[in-house]
Amino acid sequence: MTRTLITGMSATGKSSTVLALLAHGHRAVDLDADGWSERVLDDTAWAEAGADATDWRWHEGRVRHLLEDAVGPLFVAGTSSNQGTLYGLLDHVDQLTVPTEVARHRLATRTTNDFGKAPDELSRELELREVVEPLLLAGACLVVETSTTDPDAVATAVAEHGLQPACRA
Repeated sequence: MTRTLITGMSATGKSSTVLALLAHGHRAVDLDADGWSERVLDDTAWAEAGADATDWRWHEGRVRHLLEDAVGPLFVAGTSSNQGTLYGLLDHVDQLTVPTEVARHRLATRTTNDFGKAPDELSRELELREVVEPLLLAGACLVVETSTTDPDAVATAVAEHGLQPACRA
């Protein structure tokens, strides 16, 4: 059994990769979806100024339970400020990435959700890319640049990697 996290900044293709993995018959869960994540007060170093700053964060107990009870290969996707607390339960961390201009275009034209379309959200996401993406990359076993790769090919690369022996100790 292997457990693989597919992570990356907004508009890198995490949700599309989950859908492609599911279509290929793999067990995959989008942790950025309702039920797995919630809005909480942002107490991180990256919090926006202001007392009402919030963060979209995973329900740590639910995700921990999902990872601990996994039978067979499991792929989970998302990005959360608390994901590092779960790295000990993961065999692989795969990072999806795109150039900033591709992310900007994808956010402006996405149809799956509206995050990033508002100017303040776009500005915030672009700021976070500078700070958070290098931290994600530092913890990744595999990095996939998705700007010129279709979701099926990304899912195939992630699945092949996720079925290999653990790359995390």
